[in-house]
Amino acid sequence: MPKRTRFTTWRPLATAATAALVATLLTPAAADAAPRESRPVHSYDNAIREAVWVDTGLDGDRDGKADRVAVDIVRPREPARQGRKVPVIMDASPYYSCCGRGNESQKKTYDANGDVNQMPLYYDNYFVPRGYAFVGVDLAGTNRSDGCVDVGGRSDIQSAKAVVDWLNGRAKAYTTRTGTTRAKAAWTNGKTGMIGKSWDGTIANGVAATGVEGLKTIVPISAISSWYDYYFQQGAPLYDSGPEWLSDYVNSPDARAKCAAVQQKLVDGAPRTGDWTPLWTERDYVRAARKVKASVFLVHGMQDLNVRMKHVGQWWDALAKNGVERKIWLSQTGHVDPFDFRRATWVETLHRWFDHELKGYDNGVDREPMADIERAPDRWTTSKTWPPNGTRAATLRPDRGAQAGVGTLGLHRGHGTATFTDDPKLSETDWAAQIDKPTPEKAGFVTRQLTRDLRLSGSSEVTVTATPSTPTAHLSAVLVDIGPATIRDYADAGEGITTLTDRTCWGASTAGDSSCFKETKAKTAGVDYTIVSRGWADLGNHASDLAGGPLTPGKRYTITLDLAATDHVVPKGHRLALIVAGTDQGLIDPPADRPELTVDLSRTSARVPFVGGAAAFTRTTTGAAAATPDATPLDGVRDPRTAHRVPEGSQ
Repeated sequence: MPKRTRFTTWRPLATAATAALVATLLTPAAADAAPRESRPVHSYDNAIREAVWVDTGLDGDRDGKADRVAVDIVRPREPARQGRKVPVIMDASPYYSCCGRGNESQKKTYDANGDVNQMPLYYDNYFVPRGYAFVGVDLAGTNRSDGCVDVGGRSDIQSAKAVVDWLNGRAKAYTTRTGTTRAKAAWTNGKTGMIGKSWDGTIANGVAATGVEGLKTIVPISAISSWYDYYFQQGAPLYDSGPEWLSDYVNSPDARAKCAAVQQKLVDGAPRTGDWTPLWTERDYVRAARKVKASVFLVHGMQDLNVRMKHVGQWWDALAKNGVERKIWLSQTGHVDPFDFRRATWVETLHRWFDHELKGYDNGVDREPMADIERAPDRWTTSKTWPPNGTRAATLRPDRGAQAGVGTLGLHRGHGTATFTDDPKLSETDWAAQIDKPTPEKAGFVTRQLTRDLRLSGSSEVTVTATPSTPTAHLSAVLVDIGPATIRDYADAGEGITTLTDRTCWGASTAGDSSCFKETKAKTAGVDYTIVSRGWADLGNHASDLAGGPLTPGKRYTITLDLAATDHVVPKGHRLALIVAGTDQGLIDPPADRPELTVDLSRTSARVPFVGGAAAFTRTTTGAAAATPDATPLDGVRDPRTAHRVPEGSQ
């Protein structure tokens, strides 16, 4: 397949068969025109509800039998009667029984025949009447499936890939978990779109990275692109436990009784040193981006401190490099589904996306801007491409300022040193609140007040040269917009939303499966600063991202920290700050020691992607120096909550 540019290109999907199908649903006058939107012409109440068990070809629980994963199906009855085949929307999840899906933590429920009664979320309610089948897959080791959860590894991915294979006639399925009666997917044309939030979206990424035929599009929401980066960043541990804890959390009782060997593999393969191992290679979907054939509609919160924005930057860049068709939404929220922060626009856009990608309708979604970005609560802008054309990295350099301990940030090489002592009780919010005051736990550097808006778009990196006083040391680097703003309160329990009591309905309902969900509104906070991007590293990984080692106290080391992707406009009158510090409390774990670090400013820099590059930075920072800021602590959101250990499917 020839390589494409990073601009969106689209496959012509419409076929004569599709046109013939639509002609049977439209009036004679309307049938002359190509369809632009699927309509709710099928009965949801009378939809076929059934379950099959797909053979994965694996025996993860080592019981001597191939594992079968449970597949619950809701599909329209009318096309089946008429011999017409329908496309599939699929959500493969570990959460259908243990934890629930969506803002209201819905679980699957079943009727007396064992067929799904309530399917969580609105996808089946909305799309089945519009001529789609919806398929909810229990990952191996969860709910009604055999096998073991291996947290993004072969078993997880094969759970869903095998279902795509079955939908396309390449795998076996049965009408019961242990029986021999085969089930055929003769009702589908095999065209499949995968969707899901968090772990579910992660599975969509992983299945797409296999290159499986029949998977036409994926919609990963708040999803992981490499499991190493869920647990570590450049050797720095982000959590105090590994994937074995997560596997045990979602495994069914039956799986817990059988999966001790898988649990031990997860322990052995994910040492708390933060070293890269073969376990992480198996769970790195970025490296396999070249295999992705499906288009990708990616959605993420820029303040997601659970599945952090690093997953977006590396996945998006890899997809772009390999010419994958793609679209992106970036919100100001934390770990929140777009159904709960931009509901009406989201459902409409998702509808048009699936119509285009799975039904082949020429509805114009391919000609719209690539990116939708939330600039302020409920205020969205678009970009034709993302990052925008003309975005180039500028190298910013920290320097000593007029006041000891309060440095400057500009384009000229710095001089001298800055020293701080790791304080694991403090976080990025503590550092930013005291940006205009020297404090012992950070080194802070600030630009002049901007004379015009300055837009960052993409991933940054910060190179730090530091001398530690102890054999272990962790580093954090944070970019901060200093100035008043109203933002979504991502540190609140709702991570930027408040759930209301009123409900709105999205599709058809039955007595057992309502399409009506609680409304939400933006939860906002007035702040004096906004964290723009973050990154962390174990200084012991200075020689390699793959492995670390002890440091020699008093020896100078250089390391480059990857900062998460973002898209943020620093407004006129604000300042941009770089903070270098140690443990970011609540977001990384502290090192064994409490080091003092001396930063060589002449060998420290930040490469930041600005729209307009270094020239744009120069234009915005050449005004007269502002008066010395008041050193009164600045207000921001509360300290980051203790980081999640679960890529949750619900709030």
